[in-house]
Amino acid sequence: MRKTKGFSLIELLIVVAIILVIAAIAIPSFLHSRVAANESAAAAAIRTLNTAQISFNSAYPTVGFASTLAVLGGSGANCTPPTSTNACLIDSNLAGGQRSGYNFTLTNTNGTPNSAYNVIATPILVNYSGVRYFCSYADAVVRVSMAAITTCDGSVPPQQ
Repeated sequence: MRKTKGFSLIELLIVVAIILVIAAIAIPSFLHSRVAANESAAAAAIRTLNTAQISFNSAYPTVGFASTLAVLGGSGANCTPPTSTNACLIDSNLAGGQRSGYNFTLTNTNGTPNSAYNVIATPILVNYSGVRYFCSYADAVVRVSMAAITTCDGSVPPQQ
């Protein structure tokens, strides 16, 4: 009799089935972790934008708050020296309106000088990149909602 070495087809199928069961358990946990990380990054970006707006308002009091994210940003050579149109207070990704699975919009700047603003973070793909919406306005308190936010005001509860 000749002795064969190796695994039978049944043994290989059992190993593949075990790997699939482990993957089915692990993947939802991974996706939940990604959503939590994106939401945390979005809240931190809102805080960064609030800080940038306060700094911009202090540096350019005749302008007030910045009217767009691009004004708060800037790129390499345009940052020497910073100006009221390229303040170089935030990175270029955030100035472009996207970071960590969220879209960021800066709206409702009004007054002369600008004395108000709204910044809103919306998940790009709801339930995949995030499930919560974040916003803030001139009081610099980060607010959170499970429903889409169109304008940020005192009716949206603060983040806990």
